[in-house]
Amino acid sequence: MSASTVIKGGVTLAVIAAICTTLVAFTYRLTEERIDANEQALLERSLQPALSGLFYDSGVTESKIIVPPPHDLPGSEAAIIYRVYAQQEPVAALFVVSARDGYAGPIRILVGADTEGLVTGVHVLEHRETPGLGDRVESTKSDWVKQFEGRSLLDPTPSEWAIKGDGGQFDQLTGASVTPRAIVKAVKNTLVYYDAHRDELFADAPAESDQQKEVP
Repeated sequence: MSASTVIKGGVTLAVIAAICTTLVAFTYRLTEERIDANEQALLERSLQPALSGLFYDSGVTESKIIVPPPHDLPGSEAAIIYRVYAQQEPVAALFVVSARDGYAGPIRILVGADTEGLVTGVHVLEHRETPGLGDRVESTKSDWVKQFEGRSLLDPTPSEWAIKGDGGQFDQLTGASVTPRAIVKAVKNTLVYYDAHRDELFADAPAESDQQKEVP
């Protein structure tokens, strides 16, 4: 094979590669906005179960705070807080936290609370609990998480924020007490944090982008 043939072949391959790269980049630019919009819509839908009965006119994800560890919220990783508004006034906060004491590991949960400290909803986002037992904390498998709605640090009293098997007010699951116990504890601790830091969380105007905020 002559040198000129090798050069021509190399040039041809380079041209083909350049064309392919251009096509891929063009296709990505065409679909990127749609993909981002779909991901945003999915995230919004996943957060809405914790906003039962509330009127709000902001996007649920428009004002997000990332609280890096260490912090006083449940879980050892960064916690996420979404602030929700109606006519620029705060109406609720959504906390993405982890119940560390699950039977099979941490349980990622979403806790919503209005500005009065009343729970607007609890939603299990991620877990590895036993199928048929601990996994019944999922809203698609039982109404167990519904019992948190409308509760606060005063209802029940702090000492009664526990499952009934531990002398508290919250139902447990037949054959599974570790999972409900972990979630009840995490919800209570989230409310304790919210009660202590509510003014700080809503101190600034609704944010247009994500932000890191150092909150104890």
